[in-house]
Amino acid sequence: MSFTQVGITLGPNEGKTVPVPGHPITIKARKEDTGGAYALLEAVLTGDGPPQHVHQSEEEAFYLLEGELNVLIGEDTHRVTPGSFVLVPRGTPHAFWNATTMPAKLLVLFSPGGFEEYFVETVGDEQIDTATFIQRGLAIADRYNLEILGPPLG
Repeated sequence: MSFTQVGITLGPNEGKTVPVPGHPITIKARKEDTGGAYALLEAVLTGDGPPQHVHQSEEEAFYLLEGELNVLIGEDTHRVTPGSFVLVPRGTPHAFWNATTMPAKLLVLFSPGGFEEYFVETVGDEQIDTATFIQRGLAIADRYNLEILGPPLG
């Protein structure tokens, strides 16, 4: 595996921002930047989190920077605070949602990389609502080995 020979340095608010409804993301590193090893996103959860779902092809990990989240992993719900780390093994049903009325900021890691393109393909640069996001996301979920299990929680 080889990473980019140039390296990446991004400041606050730099990277490709995708306006996912309720939790816009900024892509900090794509699979092409990491030799496919992982993708790193920064998300700001201002509304609904993602629908309940399962990734069949990648692990998903979160590191909470600000705010508080409820995280469902399998059948267990955990409340996490800044500095908390969460690892969701591939094949595990999960969801997360804001535990307070304040925005939550988190880093999201997908390993291996590639799932970041799901957001780009589903949303692009458009401002869409949650229902449209879910409808579009369902239409391409199989391509990303993603199973949507239910609506957002919280």
